[in-house]
Amino acid sequence: MTNNSANNSAISIQVMVAGRVCVSPDLPFGNGCGLVRGSGFFVPASKRIWLPVCAFLVTTPHGCILFDTGWGRDMSPDGVYDRGAQIRSLGSWSLYRVNQGVVGTGMTVPEQLAAQGLSPADLDVVAISHLDCDHANGLRGVRNARRIMVSRDEMRCATRFPNSLVRFNASWWRGIDLDLYDWNDHEGPAGRSYDLFGDRSVQLINIPGHTDGQVAMKITAPSGRYVLLFADGGYATRSWRDMVTSGIVYDRHAQRSSLEWIREQSLSPLCVRSIACHDTANRPETILLS
Repeated sequence: MTNNSANNSAISIQVMVAGRVCVSPDLPFGNGCGLVRGSGFFVPASKRIWLPVCAFLVTTPHGCILFDTGWGRDMSPDGVYDRGAQIRSLGSWSLYRVNQGVVGTGMTVPEQLAAQGLSPADLDVVAISHLDCDHANGLRGVRNARRIMVSRDEMRCATRFPNSLVRFNASWWRGIDLDLYDWNDHEGPAGRSYDLFGDRSVQLINIPGHTDGQVAMKITAPSGRYVLLFADGGYATRSWRDMVTSGIVYDRHAQRSSLEWIREQSLSPLCVRSIACHDTANRPETILLS
């Protein structure tokens, strides 16, 4: 069920809208159209679409977990769209051309935590789904969390040429103490996952294709009911419902296999919700799982 506030007796998943991103429609729904169309370099502003950029605050008996970080405040120092600030924050004019971002006043993850009487130091774990800018740009704002996790496969992907030149920027995580983890379990479409607490209540499940090391987070209650956060494994419910992949594909075959797995998981009667990071249906809410 869904409520506006978390219940301490249940696992809770809070959807935090931590900014917006403006992209070509072919980026989320281009079905493998390729880099030129998917990047939207030549798509005018009038034909671009705005999508939410979400992070998720998961509270369990094991502790408090943040899944992804959204945009950092230096993307929008005054809470409004700022071209120059974004280029400085991303460290790349080409990334700015692909995705223009904005995060309003009070909307960064640290600001939303503060409004709830929390700080990044209260986070037991920050788990990054993958290292694209709209998921990792806010890392510096949560650097005081107790543990910040990125899959080792994802870091290899992000630091491999030419990815490190055109898609990722190490300055987003430079100087931050990252736990680069290896897989310790065999769930998911690639048979690679990380059981965070050893009881499969929170699993980081490799869903390659968009990047090599991207993970979904599956949060499971003792009842077996679960919520699936599938990051950019798809961009909306439409993605798995209609099997529409994104325009820019790192590994087309792997992405399709991952989306098939997301579809299977989403259609299970045990699935309470499955949520993409950028679905336009996303709203701030708290999902209670029991």
